[in-house]
Amino acid sequence: MNDPAPLPPPGKLPEEPFAIAGVDGSPLRLEELVDRRALAEMITSFEHLFGVPIRVLTAAGKTLAGNETFSPLCGLVNEQPAGEHACADVLDVVKHLDFTAAPISATVPTGVHRCFTGAQYRVIPLEYDRRLIGRILLGPYLLLKKDGSAGDPPRTLAALSPELGGERARSLWTGLPSADADTIEQLGRHIATVLDVILFSGHKALLTSQMHLASVRESYRELCEKNERLEEAYERLKELDRLKSNFLATVSHELRTPLTSIMGYGEMLAEGVAGELNEEQREFVETIRTKSEQLLGLIMSLLDLSKLESGTVAVRMARLPIATVLADTITTLTPTALKKGVALEIDAAPELPPILGDAERLRQVFLNLADNALKFTPAGGKVSLVARTAFEQSEGEPGLILVAPLRQVVEVRVADTGIGIAEAERSKVFDPFYQIDQSSTREYGGAGLGLAIVKRLVEAHQGNIHVEANEPHGAVFVVQLPAARPTMHPPAAKRTLPPILG
Repeated sequence: MNDPAPLPPPGKLPEEPFAIAGVDGSPLRLEELVDRRALAEMITSFEHLFGVPIRVLTAAGKTLAGNETFSPLCGLVNEQPAGEHACADVLDVVKHLDFTAAPISATVPTGVHRCFTGAQYRVIPLEYDRRLIGRILLGPYLLLKKDGSAGDPPRTLAALSPELGGERARSLWTGLPSADADTIEQLGRHIATVLDVILFSGHKALLTSQMHLASVRESYRELCEKNERLEEAYERLKELDRLKSNFLATVSHELRTPLTSIMGYGEMLAEGVAGELNEEQREFVETIRTKSEQLLGLIMSLLDLSKLESGTVAVRMARLPIATVLADTITTLTPTALKKGVALEIDAAPELPPILGDAERLRQVFLNLADNALKFTPAGGKVSLVARTAFEQSEGEPGLILVAPLRQVVEVRVADTGIGIAEAERSKVFDPFYQIDQSSTREYGGAGLGLAIVKRLVEAHQGNIHVEANEPHGAVFVVQLPAARPTMHPPAAKRTLPPILG
């Protein structure tokens, strides 16, 4: 069997070693490339296999893995004051051994240091990409001769103290780990090869991790920048929205003053204050009055929206029956419904509880909804207002939705048999100025403010509104307003689950 090839002597390190680094540019360290627990287990298995103490040191001389306990002989040496100092000096030399120096002699190769006890240390440089990042320390061990003996303790041991020259010291000396030169070389080569593979795998994993972290940091930085830009844009939009509201309020107020004069003079002309009018002139004056009233309605809607957005609308809350508000709505719109040929119905249950609200504002809500329904319902169709008692889950702490109390509400459904609202449009109809048909030739008029005002007025009453489909055609607007006297435990027959909002 061929003898194992000797471990090649470490070459002279470059004067300016290549410093491997991570993604962040910092030099890599041995402790960053290996798992300490796994390394300790590997070193222990090599010690059990070869019987030689092994330690892995960092570039700074700190033990990363291996047994640091003293052998019995080293324990005896450290009990002597001179021995303790001498032992510390040996370890300091071994941990910082200069691999660039020439061998001490032909029999003492580079990387070997002999202790005053007669034992040896074999130090193997741990390099990665031409950079010293650690050391493998074998020893202390007794180097066996060719005949298999270790010889006698050196005089340098007994010279430190009389205690170290006695029979006890000799007995402990013979108990030191021992190995021949081939075994040491084979052990060093195996450990160096295994660690080289571990360092490569560790460096690869570290680079992958650092690149991932760098990517996360970059993404986080970009996200922070985008958030800052979004916050700036949001603040600008808030300011623009405020300016828009102020502009609408100012313009609407300034338009209402001259419009009032136009309507006043139009009425005087119609009454013949400036003289009798012929039929054609009366038709022109009536057109002026009609269009002025439409314009006034638009101006009043703009003023209402501006007040609602600024929170300056006064809502005078009082107990009132919802049936009265709905009946007043039907009475107001009956002439329009008859003229268009649309049936207008009301169905209010007699046991409805009173609600707490502003009668004038709620009348505005249902007038807008019913007038919208009439506008989009063709002749022969039907618009109905149905009021019933319902129960909805009151808002509570997150996670307590199942045990939160039910709130009694009065639910009013304004349904029509008109053209309906597409599902994709239902979440947008409450936006100010939004029109389902935004073409220049759209059939139905309006500024798109009615439903926006309705939604804000309903929310001002602590209620909610949403749109449902009305198969096979038409639309249903559902308004829920809290009852003035909520029932704590509703009858089982009337308890319903809250509707699922689209």
